[in-house]
Amino acid sequence: MTFDRSIKIAPSILSADFADFGREICAIEAQGADWVHVDVMDGHFVPNLTFGPPAVAAVRHHVTTVMDVHLMIAPVDPHIDAYATAGADILTAHVEAGPHIHRTLQAIRAAGIKAGVALNPGTPAEAVAHLLDLTDLVCVMTVNPGFGGQKFIDMSDKVRALRAMIGDRPVHIEIDGGIDPATAPLVTAAGADVLVAGSAVFRGGSADAPAAYGDNIRAIRAAATG
Repeated sequence: MTFDRSIKIAPSILSADFADFGREICAIEAQGADWVHVDVMDGHFVPNLTFGPPAVAAVRHHVTTVMDVHLMIAPVDPHIDAYATAGADILTAHVEAGPHIHRTLQAIRAAGIKAGVALNPGTPAEAVAHLLDLTDLVCVMTVNPGFGGQKFIDMSDKVRALRAMIGDRPVHIEIDGGIDPATAPLVTAAGADVLVAGSAVFRGGSADAPAAYGDNIRAIRAAATG
């Protein structure tokens, strides 16, 4: 992965057809997705249960771009190697999910992949101030994690604070939650460059009729870059 700050759209497969992930991933990539976002939830840290390492490994076979795996689980450390082996290009852990996030980021990088750190809406930007030299991505949650389709919570001030903190470090700012053409420009103007979108990408289309996916991706990108 070569670092750049161009706007990247990362559809969340949490909103895809669970019975047809392979074709859904091929469809979104063909329609302009830059990354593929995989939301891992444990029913403990967040009130939902999604993809274990075997499911992520199965998805990996269909991803030709970047597989961005977001671990909404606690504890995180015992599962890092399994998700790295499953094929994650980026593995993101929550600062709130354990007492030793610095160690967690070290372990992710030691597994040979990019390390991300996520911040829930109630967690300030300052929580990652001493982690940025170990971090490749900061994920700002603009919903409380656990479910797709939630209403956007404006975290533009947090994004601006992070952008100032990051400076010239090669660290992405990712936004996850409620992204659509109306909300995307709020966060990109503040400094975000990776936009996770679920229902806003998958709405109105299917693997058999993927043109809507492309229309949705282009609409978000145009709003974000306009």
